[in-house]
Amino acid sequence: MTISSSLNAGVAGLAANASRLSTISDNIANSNTYGYKRAETGFHSMVISNTGGTYSAGGVRVTSQRLIDQPGSLLTTTNSTDLAVRGRGFLPVTTESSIGLGSDYPFRLATTGSFRTDSQGYLRTETGTVLMGWPAAADGTVPTFPRDTADGLEPIQINVNQFAGEPTTRMNLGVNLPATETDAGADGTPLELSIEYFDNLGTSQSVMVTYTPTVPATGSSNEWTMVLRDSASNGAVIGEYVLTFDDSRASGGTLDSVTTVSGGTYDGTTGSFTVNVAGGPIDISIGGLNEGTGITQLSDSFAPTQITKDGSPVGNMISVDVDTNGLVQATFDIGITRTVYQIPLVDLPNPNGLIAMDNQTYRPSNESGSFFLWDASDGPTGDIVGYALEESATDVAGELTQLIQTQRAYSSNAKVIQTVDEMLQETTNIKR
Repeated sequence: MTISSSLNAGVAGLAANASRLSTISDNIANSNTYGYKRAETGFHSMVISNTGGTYSAGGVRVTSQRLIDQPGSLLTTTNSTDLAVRGRGFLPVTTESSIGLGSDYPFRLATTGSFRTDSQGYLRTETGTVLMGWPAAADGTVPTFPRDTADGLEPIQINVNQFAGEPTTRMNLGVNLPATETDAGADGTPLELSIEYFDNLGTSQSVMVTYTPTVPATGSSNEWTMVLRDSASNGAVIGEYVLTFDDSRASGGTLDSVTTVSGGTYDGTTGSFTVNVAGGPIDISIGGLNEGTGITQLSDSFAPTQITKDGSPVGNMISVDVDTNGLVQATFDIGITRTVYQIPLVDLPNPNGLIAMDNQTYRPSNESGSFFLWDASDGPTGDIVGYALEESATDVAGELTQLIQTQRAYSSNAKVIQTVDEMLQETTNIKR
């Protein structure tokens, strides 16, 4: 009985060390695989109840697990959509084969990936892993999505031929009006200024501003009538204001009062009013009362001093980047950047409980626990690093050391079996 248990223990030892050899060989083979998580084999003794002063060997059993929570070091690359997670979070990904089959995408997790656009614009790796995220609205804002389910996620598709423009919503009119034009005897010629703006389709339009001085019979009126017309509305008047300027020693040349004839009401605190062009409202700033900014009346020259506006014409997409907050941002050749997707980071209570799949991807399981989707750089998940890949977590020197130990242990167990065989042979020879 005791000899037989020794034989069984030796056989169990061979099987256990063979299993450990499998994990070591897998780790070494994937020492250059980006995002690879090393596997580890643990030995556990088996104890058989011993009575009567004899001892029976129970042998050994083996368990293996993949240490998914152990990160590799980050390697810098030249591709903006090479992504790595710096922290305990995971990137949401899916399979290439699920694209086009509906909205039920298999939910997979990864810690890194070299994502590039394919022929359809999807960000995918060479092995067919497709990056997922929450789509942004047309204005670049990301709607609110549920955080405990993957239902709101969809494969990220970048239209490299995409065009974009920004409509104008704000203007700043810095203009100097000649004070001499409001003196008695002036000719009262209106002064005109055309300011370009961009409508909702990126088309160039203009607000035409006419400044007409009030010429008094005697003295100086220091008063102008400002009329604004919209080219997109066939020159229709969108605002009319009477501007009166201060001529005192302390505040000479600054706005003293603004009377609204039509259009949005002038706010003396902010120095602005709102007019409606064909595409919607535009906030126009002419400066506050007695501030000396915006519109002034000084000297005898008419000159735009500071004309600024937002908005842009239509431009072509030239690049795509992912920032540390997981925002996928498209940059256009007109200088604007627009958010098109947001990539959340997935957190689970037990990352080592994930089920390992091909191509360094993982699937949630009961052992991993329920997942939650966090904003990158917020919460416990860490952030996303672009232009980077996570290297393999394998330590080749350590694996080779374990390989030597495993080889010696395997040989020792084989020696036990050989010894038991010789002892059984001696027992058989008693009969002779």
